[in-house]
Amino acid sequence: MRTLLVISLVVPLFALAGGPGCSRRTGDDAAARVTARIATVSVDELDRLLAGHACQAVDANGDATRKQMGVIPGAVLLGDLDAIDQLPRDRSLGLVFYCANPACSASHYAAEKALTAGYTNVKVLPDGIAGWVKAGKQTTSI
Repeated sequence: MRTLLVISLVVPLFALAGGPGCSRRTGDDAAARVTARIATVSVDELDRLLAGHACQAVDANGDATRKQMGVIPGAVLLGDLDAIDQLPRDRSLGLVFYCANPACSASHYAAEKALTAGYTNVKVLPDGIAGWVKAGKQTTSI
């Protein structure tokens, strides 16, 4: 019972904390709907996909987060979450969107925009750049 109480108090607080550089939070209903329909990948899975040139990473972070934590090498840097024209023209290419951390939903929002624009192989890295850095993966400074 005590564990359930702690979870019920902590989870909503975590969902509201978008974190630095995050322009969207997972607390809104739209993010929950998007999360349910977009496949996710782990940090290690994304690392393997990138090493095999099987996808393109897409950074949905703001400049402050990019300066603080870096970016995944070779990632497309979205200047605006609605800027689909910054994505590769091949709509079948694997795209993996990421943002700051699990509490941020900017990556989900941008991934949804890509799906709506006709991209067919879209995934999200829920751990974001924070999870990538925590796992000791390489980053590039901007």
